[in-house]
Amino acid sequence: MHDKDFIHQNNYTVLQECGLFTDVSEEHLKELHGNFYVEKWPRQTCLVHCEKFLFHFYIIKHGRVKMYQTDFESAKEHTFFLLKNGDVFDLFCLLDGIKHKAYYECLDHTEVLAIPMDKLRSWLHSYPDYYKNFLSYAGKSMRMLEENVSQLVFSDITTRLLHLLLKNIDRTSNKLQNINDLPDKELAFLIGSSRAVVNRHLQKMKKMGLIKISRNKVQVEDVSLLIQHLENNRINKN
Repeated sequence: MHDKDFIHQNNYTVLQECGLFTDVSEEHLKELHGNFYVEKWPRQTCLVHCEKFLFHFYIIKHGRVKMYQTDFESAKEHTFFLLKNGDVFDLFCLLDGIKHKAYYECLDHTEVLAIPMDKLRSWLHSYPDYYKNFLSYAGKSMRMLEENVSQLVFSDITTRLLHLLLKNIDRTSNKLQNINDLPDKELAFLIGSSRAVVNRHLQKMKKMGLIKISRNKVQVEDVSLLIQHLENNRINKN
């Protein structure tokens, strides 16, 4: 297989594995696939022009991208979603056609599949049965936002951090993924805290034997201990 054919097939596989297209027929998916093209964004690329997402829809092929909001007066920042391979944006703009005030930053060297928004809308207009996939994806995103808000309002920093770690455990390998190499600052943005506070909590967990920190990477030593600590924290809080 030539390099060009391999890349073409690889891009098609990304679409097949994306949650939006899992039940799309091969014929319809190939029709849509022809409208996608690849964009490469270096690490720390910041996408802050909201208009861009009115006209383009993206699927992450490789890398991590955070979706966040910031208050420029206070310099406070909060990360709503940590997007990774197979995740998409901006779904809100696709569904309602209104500018979405959200910012994106690449945490890795990132490759995305991009498609003009009008091409995707036209395809959905031709095959409206597939709208259910997009609505289901939007519903999952809303549930994640609901959980995010509930954590910020009702949970202390320890509970939020424990939830974040457990949510990113690979249940097959019991290894921490997606956030294991993020700096304390990025972890803080995910749970509505500060770098110093998160660092203090991580060091405490390290002393308790819950995690191991080496070369700026976090490893969970024992998932069951982490779950037990979360339960004890809930009991003590009540």
